[in-house]
Amino acid sequence: MKKPISVSILELAIITQDSNATETFQKTKDIAQLADKLGYKRIWLAEHHNMAHVASTATVVLIGYVASQTENIRVGSGGIMLPNHSPLVVAEQFGTLETLYPNRIDLGLGRAPGTDQPTAEAIRKDFFEQAQRFPQNVSKLQEYFSSENATGKVRAFPAEGLNVPIWILGSSMDSAALAAAYGLPYAFAGHFAPKLMIQAFEFYRENFQPSEYLDQPKTMACVNIIAADTNEEAELLSTSLYQMFLNLIRNDRKGLQPPVPSLDDIMNEAERFHVNQMTAGTFTGNKEQLVTDLRKFIDYIRIDEIMVTSPIFDHQAKLKSIQITKEVIDALNE
Repeated sequence: MKKPISVSILELAIITQDSNATETFQKTKDIAQLADKLGYKRIWLAEHHNMAHVASTATVVLIGYVASQTENIRVGSGGIMLPNHSPLVVAEQFGTLETLYPNRIDLGLGRAPGTDQPTAEAIRKDFFEQAQRFPQNVSKLQEYFSSENATGKVRAFPAEGLNVPIWILGSSMDSAALAAAYGLPYAFAGHFAPKLMIQAFEFYRENFQPSEYLDQPKTMACVNIIAADTNEEAELLSTSLYQMFLNLIRNDRKGLQPPVPSLDDIMNEAERFHVNQMTAGTFTGNKEQLVTDLRKFIDYIRIDEIMVTSPIFDHQAKLKSIQITKEVIDALNE
């Protein structure tokens, strides 16, 4: 570890089996307040649609709620799926958030729909055309935030002149290339698509063009971390995460499932192969195990920040995991 690394949380507001959105939003508040108290740098909410077990559909609304319930932690999107939205409206929304919660709002942007094809088309008929225009729409968004747009025919209030950091999010070389060309910070979705993570970060660093926003590359990897007092307990808790990805493969839209003693009886070899590919960016164990494993990972991948998501069924166990994870990062920074 050559330099201190900050730690943040990606909160998907996942609804557990036999729970509901109301309870999930209360849990999200608890998580955000604990992270704020512990000194996490950011908590980001993700835009997903037509998923019965994900409650963060109205991402901007949830960001405002979380920001209102916390004091210091940065709150943002991980991410807003820009092809779903008009850049003008996104600028207005995040300008409003930044005005209400100064110097605490981040705007992470993604290119994917965050859902299936029929839902993407229901959100916006020209979604796939807008996905191709993602670079131009990022530029348009930057224009709306700029003071120079004061002479423009279309202006975004109260966004104009505000400094809302824009991050490019992705899981491919396309996102790395865009972030590098635009001189923006880059966050990789290693928590569900880790295959190209190392290659994407290397490309981004090698091709980074300094900008008015950033003078050198800035990277963040999002990974799954399941922490507990013992390795055995962490392994048991992690079975909920693997079931979540199994259900994703099967298109079975049920809530987050409770832990099971063994996964052998509920998935076949082909399913296990795909689940293992998607969850390769997962770290499980007690504090000592995680210190060892994360030190190797961070040193090898050379990231500036790490973002953590922890799909754990039991709420208290999830809060405990967040506590242990912060202790792990503090130990790495000593």
